[in-house]
Formats: sequence, structure tokens, C-alpha cells
Amino acid sequence: MLELRPSCEQCGKKLPNTSTEAMICSFECTYCRDCSQNLFRNVCPSCGGNFVERPVRPKAMIRKYPASTLDVIKHKDITAINKMKDRYKDLKPEDR
Repeated sequence: MLELRPSCEQCGKKLPNTSTEAMICSFECTYCRDCSQNLFRNVCPSCGGNFVERPVRPKAMIRKYPASTLDVIKHKDITAINKMKDRYKDLKPEDR
């Protein structure tokens, strides 16, 4: 089950369950749309995967299975981000 982290791991922007700005990779790294698309250029700085919009858990299920309240802030090194973006910039996610 998805953890549904409450904020962007880079900038700290709040991303509640209902947010359409939340983007995740296959390991559930969670970033806002701005960081995932503009800063990371759709390359997860942790795993090199791509990002997809995080689904919204329905109200009935969010009561039964609440979203995480633990903020995970892991500011990434810009130099390392740029190296990873350069390595994957010409590769489709399925070819990385």
C-alpha cells in the first residue's frame, strides 16, 4: 500500500492525500510537480526512475488507511542531480 507522504522531499511543499501536485517514483520517493519536472527533469535523484502522478486515496479508504504524517525531507545535491539528469536525459524511463 502506498505510504502517501505528506510533503515534497526536496522543497517541503505540503502534499496532502488530495493533492494532484504529488509525484512519485517506483520506490515512492515523493516530490511536488515543480521539483520532479523542473528541477529533476523527470529523473528521480534517488533511483534514476521516472515520476508519475500519485493517486488519491478515496475518502472511505483514507479513514481506514490514513496517509503518513511523517515528513521526509532529503535535500539532494544539485551537482549529483545534474550528473544523473545528464546520464539519463536521452533515455526513456523503460530503457534506463
